[in-house]
Amino acid sequence: MNTTSSRLAELRKSYERAELSEDASNADPLQQFDRWLTEAISAELPEPNAMTLATVASDLRPSTRVVLVKGYDERGIVWYTNYDSRKGHELAGNPFAALQFHWVELERVVRIEGRVEKTSAQESDAYFASRPLDSRIGAWASPQSEVIAGRAVLVANAARYGAQYLLNPPRPPHWGGYRLVPQQWQFWQGRKSRLHDRLRYTLTNGTWVRERLAP
Repeated sequence: MNTTSSRLAELRKSYERAELSEDASNADPLQQFDRWLTEAISAELPEPNAMTLATVASDLRPSTRVVLVKGYDERGIVWYTNYDSRKGHELAGNPFAALQFHWVELERVVRIEGRVEKTSAQESDAYFASRPLDSRIGAWASPQSEVIAGRAVLVANAARYGAQYLLNPPRPPHWGGYRLVPQQWQFWQGRKSRLHDRLRYTLTNGTWVRERLAP
């Protein structure tokens, strides 16, 4: 057994920063999420908008990756990506997914599960136009999730599309937004002695039902 592996069992942390009670939490999970994300941004955490996206392929094998939330409202949680990527193919075959935010410094986790749909072309166009030029060219240059011979392929593609589109690259037809429409939320706040606070919100007959789960 290597040294790092042998030390894992010794790693300990006592979570004592905050608490999450039913009385103090919002009855609307979206408002609770907005409060926590705002606090994560205000605390200047590194990439507070980063979230893990879990999808399941047709062979029932799950996969995860980190993406960035780019919007949220009563309709759901939005991110943008290549529709031809692995996650795009998996969502096309199974439109259910899970998201997770982990704000380590605040000892908080938010989990969201639901059905995924594509955003409208107008929403995708508007967000794409707001991106830096290099990122817009990059959306054309990268055949995401495909095997390539080396980094030189990406550099050559970027140069080719940069020369073709100059300062006004259009949104690629294979690139756009997804929106996860929440059916369940979970909010986790670390507590001392591993007696963590964990609240689940489940959409039942159009109403969010809040319950406490054992940690």
